[in-house]
Amino acid sequence: MVERQSASMSSDSEVILCLLPSVLALFLFLILIRRKQQQTRLHLPPGNMGWPFLGETLGYLKPYSATSTGQFMEQHISRYGKIYKSNLFGEPTIVSADAGLNRFILQNEGRLFECSYPRSIGGILGKWSMLVLVGDMHRDMRMISLNFLSHARLRTHLMREVEKHTLLVLSSWKENSVFSAQDEAKKFTFNLMAKHIMSLDPGKPETEQLKKLYVTFMKGVVSAPVNLPGTAYRKALQSRSTILKFIESKMEERLKEGAENIDEDDLLGWVLKHSDLSKEQILDLILSLLFAGHETSSVAIALAIYFLPGCPNAIQQLREEHTEIAKAKKQAGETELNWDDYKKMGFTQCVISETLRLGNVVRFLHRKALKDVRYKGYDIPCGWKVLPVIAAVHLDPLLFDQPQHFNPWRWQNNNSGASSSSYTSMTSSNFMPFGGGPRLCAGSELAKLEMAVFIHHLVLNFHWDLEDDLDQPFAFPFVDFQNGLPITARRHQNQSHI
Repeated sequence: MVERQSASMSSDSEVILCLLPSVLALFLFLILIRRKQQQTRLHLPPGNMGWPFLGETLGYLKPYSATSTGQFMEQHISRYGKIYKSNLFGEPTIVSADAGLNRFILQNEGRLFECSYPRSIGGILGKWSMLVLVGDMHRDMRMISLNFLSHARLRTHLMREVEKHTLLVLSSWKENSVFSAQDEAKKFTFNLMAKHIMSLDPGKPETEQLKKLYVTFMKGVVSAPVNLPGTAYRKALQSRSTILKFIESKMEERLKEGAENIDEDDLLGWVLKHSDLSKEQILDLILSLLFAGHETSSVAIALAIYFLPGCPNAIQQLREEHTEIAKAKKQAGETELNWDDYKKMGFTQCVISETLRLGNVVRFLHRKALKDVRYKGYDIPCGWKVLPVIAAVHLDPLLFDQPQHFNPWRWQNNNSGASSSSYTSMTSSNFMPFGGGPRLCAGSELAKLEMAVFIHHLVLNFHWDLEDDLDQPFAFPFVDFQNGLPITARRHQNQSHI
């Protein structure tokens, strides 16, 4: 009896195994038929949906030079136009390299479109991360960030902290030795954000340990979301857990002091005192702001260090601008930069804008259609993913003359030397390095302040050379220098700014 049952089960297993390929083939066939029927009913943009499930994701994410849109985008735009359909990240997708559609998408956040990042991003940054939140919760989290990054705080407390951490990093540079400019930029922004968010002092054991954990965490954010032992993603999840325990311990230390005694000098203290967020929400907020405030700013500074040696005239004009500021400070008997000094950095703002345009730290955004939308005769079906590609607009030769050329003067209005706030309205509307609409980056002003102050002390004190001509910024899709951007730096003669 047992033998007959065993034989019967074995026979059933064999039948299932034989039928499985046919069932899968039928399933895939039905998916393709359904997709074809949907496309015939709608006037979708032209394009190629690629393979079922995988679509064209692998080709889209293939690394390429950050100062280009990459072979995938170039070929698709050439073949289908600036708006095309594809299958990316496992979902049917409308890809936009069109400036008008990109603005339309960002301006209609919450009405026609909403943020929609892949699940793996939420898994590693946390479900309460500002990057993945939508609706009222995102608005509330963003308001907390904006209140803490207020104009008054930027002018006073943050201005001093930015300069202090800039000088700390630059003073450690050794004459004529080769070092990684990317690592130095990351050291600067990490130390600044650790101090700004949790009052952690640079160089202390707990700060250095947190930095190591964060490096492992970041490797997982940009890796394939494969949660298996030994993978970068699994290691990142483990680092995330340790980082959150560290932040939680800092929270408990503050709470033991009593609400009335909590110091508001850092973000953690400010949130504990002025918000009603849960512990889990605070942990994810702190982690996501550490990620956003450190990674993007450090890449932007590294890009400026990379671009400027190729444009000696820009370095010369920067030195003239900052020498004038330094002379005025000396005559006034002042040592620290203030907000009035920052507002005098007009050409520096042009350099910052050009660095962000050409380097494209944020290359594209993840959105989803909330309703059926029609744009320029094309249908964008409800539920489809929509990718506004910011980099494609910034590198469009119809919008920017010689877009692959680093030209800070393009941001001056009639060559008047005015700051970036006065470039033409057409250029302004096509320039979106910090996104736009209700999800405009809350830290955009802090990022520009960091770049300006770092550039001020860099050009006043150093001449630097790139040591690896082959090391250039690549999009993975996050922008990174594979070899760390090695440079040598020499101090200017008769300079004592540091």
